Amino acid sequence: MPRMGRLIIPNYPHHVIHRGHNRQTLFARDDDYRYYLDTLATWKINLDCRLYAYCLMTNHIHLIVDPGDDPESLAKLMKRVAGRQTRYINRIERRSGTLWEGRYRSSIICKDTYLLACCRYVEMNPVRAHMVSHPSEYPWSSYREKIGEVSGIIDPDPVFLSLAEDAGQRKQAYEKWALSAVPEGEWERIRDAVQRGHLTGKHQLEEEVAEKLGVRLEMKKPGRPKKSNGR
Repeated sequence: MPRMGRLIIPNYPHHVIHRGHNRQTLFARDDDYRYYLDTLATWKINLDCRLYAYCLMTNHIHLIVDPGDDPESLAKLMKRVAGRQTRYINRIERRSGTLWEGRYRSSIICKDTYLLACCRYVEMNPVRAHMVSHPSEYPWSSYREKIGEVSGIIDPDPVFLSLAEDAGQRKQAYEKWALSAVPEGEWERIRDAVQRGHLTGKHQLEEEVAEKLGVRLEMKKPGRPKKSNGR
């Protein structure tokens, strides 16, 4: 059975989390955030990846990325972005050593049922962590791009595009949906899936992935999720 923490398949969105080494601060200045986003914007184009959502927290990052036709593009993207950020911070702070945990975590997302929910999970992270009271107040996530307040680097995902034909109505629909009540257990399921490297979505997705890989996936039932903010 493949190791689920590194299971990547082409043309599917993946929820990615990468933390600072020993949970150390990754972004201390506004320029640190900007440098990361500039690098991400450049390399997601170079590697033909699609970026559907992001949130840069103080000591970790969340991305929703589709690697496109080449599943190795996700690992290449994460390596390039993390490496450049490390060299940048080490140069600025006149230090050496690693900036990140050795392994990022990822989870394949069922497009039809969980892509929009995972994007909301990512963009609401600063609210859950009590850093802001409204997602539009946080400048380092894709939320303001989604509702049309700023231009940016994300690609329109297919579920977002299906919210409405008109761009203005689509942005309004997303804002209304993102701020609506979250179904009980949704955030816990999403967090648990990416922490364990499990699939985020219905059993049907397990069957689709197994068919693509030619293997049978046996998913362990998750334990009781721990309560946590800003994860």
